[in-house]
Amino acid sequence: MADRRISGLFSGFTALVAGLALGAVVALAGTGQPSPGQIGMQNPVTDIAVEINNFHDLVNYIIFAICAFVVALLAWVIVRFNRSANPTPSRTTHNTMIEVLWTVLPILILIVIGIPSFKLLFMQYSYPKPDLTIKATGNAWYWDHEYPDHGIKVTSNMIKDEDVLKTEIGEAEFGKRYGSLTGTALSSALYRDSQAAWAKQKLVRQLSVDNEIAVPVNKVVHVLVTSGDVIHSWTIPSFGSKVQAVPGRNTATWFKATKTGVYYGQCSVLCGKLHSGMPIAIRVVEQAAYEQWLAAAKARQWDRAKQILRAATEEGGAARLAEAVDGTKN
Repeated sequence: MADRRISGLFSGFTALVAGLALGAVVALAGTGQPSPGQIGMQNPVTDIAVEINNFHDLVNYIIFAICAFVVALLAWVIVRFNRSANPTPSRTTHNTMIEVLWTVLPILILIVIGIPSFKLLFMQYSYPKPDLTIKATGNAWYWDHEYPDHGIKVTSNMIKDEDVLKTEIGEAEFGKRYGSLTGTALSSALYRDSQAAWAKQKLVRQLSVDNEIAVPVNKVVHVLVTSGDVIHSWTIPSFGSKVQAVPGRNTATWFKATKTGVYYGQCSVLCGKLHSGMPIAIRVVEQAAYEQWLAAAKARQWDRAKQILRAATEEGGAARLAEAVDGTKN
């Protein structure tokens, strides 16, 4: 009976491990945004994010090894020292070697964990000379990003279901279809009908914003973070950046993105009823595209600025980028 229970325990444990392994294959993390059914963190594009992922993996290897050892030890004790296998129990109360090992081994494990953790903290809080400085201000419920050296302020609000539908079918048609709906009936209809529009417009639901910010690739960016009302959190997972936005105080983080693309983040503390409506979107582009975006932003030509950023990071966008540049010059 005991053997069957042990066999069932191991079978269940094996199935769990296999399921987790399969899930890791079919739901790997993406770059710049989460993936459906994701297991693991988003792919890193900065040195700090790489170190965070490595440290995360190291600690998990240690945890898995300890858990496997404990499960094996429990199974051995159950089999070797149950009443039928060991009717006369030992009366040993002390074992010097075991007591030394369970004191020394945890110390060694802590040292193995501690060394890379201090290295990671040193990297995060040793700020190299910046190529660009941005000031991020959290508000209820949007983000302002200022470029102090260029006199630019970009206000980013989350794009909603109704926004993509209005872009797709127009204001008048939107009013005809949804003007009579309210409450959950309206939100359900908007969610259902907007799915195709999100994909067509190449936007990410709950993460895309009306005005993205841009930074050049392979450049050191310092971000000064504060808040205009309550505590928020400026977080970009693929950058390994997460810092609190506290009213009346400036905190800071930095990153150096090594790959072009669009990277999303969110406010990561519960700041109020629309906490989930404060995404952050950053386009990492080549220096030339960044300068063109900068010129359009200074002129407050936001539609042209969006066109430049999309063309700079989307496949086959070179021709559209050239058109956007010509429009900026004109």
